[in-house]
Amino acid sequence: MLVPVLVCLLACSCRSAARQNVQTGAEPLLCGAQQTESYFPFLEGKRFALVINQTAQIDGISLADTLSRAGLRPQCIFAPEHGFRGTADAGAAIQDGRDPLTGLTVYSLYGNNKKPSAAQLEGVDILVFDIQDVGCRFYTYLSTLHYVMEACSEQGKTLVVLDRPNPNDYVDGPLLEPSCRSFVGMHPIPLLHGCTLGELAGMINGQGWLPEGRQCALKVVKVKGWRHGQAYSLPVKPSPNLPDDRSIRLYPSLCLFEGTDISVGRGTTTPFQMIGAPREGLGDFVFTPRSLPGLDSRPMYQDQACHGIDLRQDSTTAGFSLLWITEMYRHSADKGKFFRNARFFDLLAGTPQLRQQIVDGLSEEAIRQTWQQDLEAYRLMRTGYLLYP
Repeated sequence: MLVPVLVCLLACSCRSAARQNVQTGAEPLLCGAQQTESYFPFLEGKRFALVINQTAQIDGISLADTLSRAGLRPQCIFAPEHGFRGTADAGAAIQDGRDPLTGLTVYSLYGNNKKPSAAQLEGVDILVFDIQDVGCRFYTYLSTLHYVMEACSEQGKTLVVLDRPNPNDYVDGPLLEPSCRSFVGMHPIPLLHGCTLGELAGMINGQGWLPEGRQCALKVVKVKGWRHGQAYSLPVKPSPNLPDDRSIRLYPSLCLFEGTDISVGRGTTTPFQMIGAPREGLGDFVFTPRSLPGLDSRPMYQDQACHGIDLRQDSTTAGFSLLWITEMYRHSADKGKFFRNARFFDLLAGTPQLRQQIVDGLSEEAIRQTWQQDLEAYRLMRTGYLLYP
């Protein structure tokens, strides 16, 4: 039986959700005397683990704390890139350990161990997944979801996805080619896939993308009050270098620079809102990356003045744009060094074709035409998995 503390814990959560008229899959179960659809009873008497990070909150309270206070204590926590509390640098190794606030064992799903092991799941019946995504194929929380589904299918566990809206809700960009499959892109979907993680979980199952066509026992707790195309402002930053709505909105268009010699402002307090490099001719704006623990302790061009473009006032770029990447390449004095890590650029793009098209000087319109047939086929397939049409 759920304890009364839920009433006081979750009553203000209703007010929080009401600000956007959106209730995430994890959010309030009790509002006054009215009880909404709940996944709590599904967990009663079960041994379950959480796959969460700092975004798994109900009105500022971690889902792990909320469940524990309701008498539903998880067996353990699995954490993706950036860790359970979301403080680790991008790409930093995350170690297994014990969370000092909850006393729960925390297993890392980033680094050498991307998939829960059979031993880690031995005392678990259900995995509860609650992580805020940003709608990009290369954002690694989707890859974590895939590996969790893979583990559940192998070990006979049930996965419960507490769904959340997609803040970059577009379908755009090239589809991933098999040669570019990696942890920053595991599925043949566009760069902007236009799905929530709950919808993508259904797609992974339905399209047979798990090894040997296995199926994961899946339950999706849907978002209430949100439909595709509806704007959504994230209440908690999804990772250290996406601090606000503008960085999240610019991220799909700027992340490709991570494979070039252009900085995206890591090492500043507004990453993914500026671009530049320590050379003249790239723009009038100047910024200097610094070592900022919790953002980037060793950013590209640390302590060097970078010349480029300030996008902190940008209010027009949405979806996926090639404007900045093509302009920066065109103004690069040494084009042979522009794609500093060509392979990583291709993995982010999902295809080596885009890099070659930029080198060949194709216009954005011409490049986009090469995606359209694949995008039309994807959109048709996607309709079968939409939960919020």
